[in-house]
Amino acid sequence: MAATRLITMHQNKGKSVAKSLSDRTDYAKNGEKTEHGQYISSYACQAESVDEEFMLSKREYERLTGRHPRGNIIAYQIRQSFKPGEITPEEANQVGYETAMRFTKGNHAFIVATHTDKAHIHNHIICAPIRGEVNPR
Repeated sequence: MAATRLITMHQNKGKSVAKSLSDRTDYAKNGEKTEHGQYISSYACQAESVDEEFMLSKREYERLTGRHPRGNIIAYQIRQSFKPGEITPEEANQVGYETAMRFTKGNHAFIVATHTDKAHIHNHIICAPIRGEVNPR
């Protein structure tokens, strides 16, 4: 059974929203932690350019609606940890993907990066806070 935690990601002090998002997605996608990217999956975005795609969605949402997400949330992260020996990296990534699909209901882009660098396998699931294809009212 996985321990799961939802974390709101905000802009870091002294850094732009784009740099804050890039730092966090780069950490999640770190090749030393994900077996050189072998355990990264994504939905409605490309893992290689996820930070740029999330920024484009954010800008497009703000342009179309004139609204800014409350608290300037730049993304959501679900951290999901498994007991040592409980699951393989492939299974953990699949569980993470299924968790993200349930959380987003398929309405938001996300990446799942499964880290294998610790005794316990864990996922960093990063979800876009808004959907890029917004219909203005």
